[in-house]
Amino acid sequence: MLDFAQFRAVVEHTPLISIDLIVYNSDGEVLLGKRNNAPAKDYYFVPGGRIYKNEKIADAFHRVCLSEIGMDIDLSEAKFFGVFEHFYSDSFVSEDVNTHYVVLAYELHLNLNLSDLPFSQHEEYIFLDVQSARHNEKVHAYTQQYFN
Repeated sequence: MLDFAQFRAVVEHTPLISIDLIVYNSDGEVLLGKRNNAPAKDYYFVPGGRIYKNEKIADAFHRVCLSEIGMDIDLSEAKFFGVFEHFYSDSFVSEDVNTHYVVLAYELHLNLNLSDLPFSQHEEYIFLDVQSARHNEKVHAYTQQYFN
């Protein structure tokens, strides 16, 4: 496990690999959470999280699903959506450290109760139809790219 100074150096000098969850309900609306932390603080974003060193993608997917949407989901239940790059001028370690993510995006179809979702990373959740998500200024541009 890295201490904070070591992890800050990693964020400052290397890309991070993460998983984003594009979750649709039965009405075709997408799940978005208003982020509590940088980067993309105060924007609506799809749930997601980093992959840890020596963690298999399937294990990371499972962990991210548990922590972000509170569900025990296997990678085989998702559809791979693509690889994306996200570049931010800030990071969760410091406002003056930029962040580069290589994102593995996965699509899921689930019926979720918004009040049952974890609130550690997001202060609120909404479901939006794709057209609204694509054009809403409060939805981050990197999330909007999933719907173009």
